[in-house]
Amino acid sequence: MAPILREAGQWGLIASAASDGKPYHFISRFFAPDKGILEDPVTGSAHCVLTPFWAKRLGKKSLHAFQASPRGGDILCADDGARVTLSGHCALYMRGEIEV
Repeated sequence: MAPILREAGQWGLIASAASDGKPYHFISRFFAPDKGILEDPVTGSAHCVLTPFWAKRLGKKSLHAFQASPRGGDILCADDGARVTLSGHCALYMRGEIEV
């Protein structure tokens, strides 16, 4: 997939489709092989883009999404107009501290 994305001038790809709403409104997958991410298991930034798209298309403000990676993930998405709110279970992968 990396050569296809590179030829298209893209570093990543979000694939998404509507679901039947039981229990999910839409599903997605995210790939960014040039960034070292063959497939991201659950991508918050992708859902910040997908939520307004599907909210408008489906006429809903609150959506239940599923990222269909091998690990998979349920995301509750709310389109609040100026911002998107995501919630659900998460896997901690990093801890850090910033000193100013």
